[in-house]
Amino acid sequence: MSTKTLITLLTGPFLALIFTFFIELDPVHPEVSRTAGVAIWMAVWWITEVVPLAVTALLPIVLFPVLGIMSGKAVAPIYFNHIIFLFIGGFLVALTMQRWNLHRRIALRILLWFGVRPQSILLGFMITTAFLSMWISNTATTMMMVPIALAIIMKLEDLISRKKVRKYSIGIFLGVAYSASIGGIATLVGTPPNLSFARILNILFPSAPEISFASWFIFAFPISMLFLVILWGFLSLLFCPRKENFNIDIGIFKNQYEELGSMSFEEKVVFVDFIALAFLWLTRADIQIGSFVIPGWSRLFPYPTFLNDGTVAIAMALLLFIVPSRQKSGERILSWETAKDIPWHIVLLFGGGFALANGFRESGLAEWMGQHFTGLGSLHPVLIIALVCLFVTFLTELTSNTATTEMLLPILGAVAIAIHINPLFLMIPATLSCSCAFMLPVATPPNAIVFGTDRLRIADMAKVGIWLNLLGVVIITAAIFIIGRVVFDIDLSQLPAWAEL
Repeated sequence: MSTKTLITLLTGPFLALIFTFFIELDPVHPEVSRTAGVAIWMAVWWITEVVPLAVTALLPIVLFPVLGIMSGKAVAPIYFNHIIFLFIGGFLVALTMQRWNLHRRIALRILLWFGVRPQSILLGFMITTAFLSMWISNTATTMMMVPIALAIIMKLEDLISRKKVRKYSIGIFLGVAYSASIGGIATLVGTPPNLSFARILNILFPSAPEISFASWFIFAFPISMLFLVILWGFLSLLFCPRKENFNIDIGIFKNQYEELGSMSFEEKVVFVDFIALAFLWLTRADIQIGSFVIPGWSRLFPYPTFLNDGTVAIAMALLLFIVPSRQKSGERILSWETAKDIPWHIVLLFGGGFALANGFRESGLAEWMGQHFTGLGSLHPVLIIALVCLFVTFLTELTSNTATTEMLLPILGAVAIAIHINPLFLMIPATLSCSCAFMLPVATPPNAIVFGTDRLRIADMAKVGIWLNLLGVVIITAAIFIIGRVVFDIDLSQLPAWAEL
């Protein structure tokens, strides 16, 4: 172990020790300082990743009981809840798509719909990546799209030259990476920060209205599409050559698609299951837009409030465990061998963030921090949101977006109460901003994956990414005012009843 690593490893517990025994944030409630110490310890280890993120997420199980913040019996169940099952169910369906190559068929089919102009190829890659990222992990989507992009780029290099194609290849790979992040924000299951937000809101404000799959989609999908269109125009302007300088053969796509053969029974079953899952998610809860309400199918059951998106996800995943495979005798369409690939480290990371959010609430630290940010109340709401988005966007360039979400949302919820505005007004923009880091390879897994192709430099990513970071701040700030206030019934003139402590 290097000296630098050892110092980083010890910094977290050292700062926690100081806060626990030498700093009194609230003399009447010592657990406030203790929780702050745990939060700082977790923040240091999450930011530096000196140990795996999931390992850091386990700290509350030990430290909260030891320091008298929460009992071990109360902390443990937080790590497994309906949001976790939403993630697990959605991921099981995604893994099944990958097992039978349905994700590749969908990708190539969409790409075939677009022409052979450089701008059209770029748009095809971006739309395909964004669509898949709404449903399966951004990392898995990027890993699947990069080989297809490489095949096309290498073919172009053979036909033209690597030097002439280099600029266009940068645009393609940046388009794939950025579209994976942008597409992910459109659905609750598209990226981990969205799920973290839904659960942390419920922890901090148990009486808050549910953030359903449908309500989030109605709000976030237009943001995602607007961002995608602007990004496509921006990348086309910077990186796409004229058509006459490029000879792109659409046969490349056709050959790869034909290699897949006809659609198998397993692919058809998974496709139907996937479409049904998306439909059931979108229509489970009532969809309310102003005074207009579209009733959800959950009303057909005696206890509609007992059903949630996690219930739906697990139900549709279970069907895949039951239907027999025709290609592999004695196996089911979804096997446990495939299911074991669920990223359990993300599940633990979720749990650690949820536990930390509970600690903020139970100890009074969230309320204490909110009282010390009351000065923000004097600023215009637009400026408050823009500052939050700007801070979160650039912070998550260097930190895990999920860890950033779970560290900041409890604080922002308390700040909102202190300045008497709806907590959603701060928490939703922060959540979206966690997925809008485009400058560095370390910011998101999609960025890291395309950087690993050795077809672009950090400078290429940073020059484009900094403008997209700033664009994200503008789009998200405008969206929460224009769309968010209607979809989530945000009234800036008063604190909602469910947020009153």
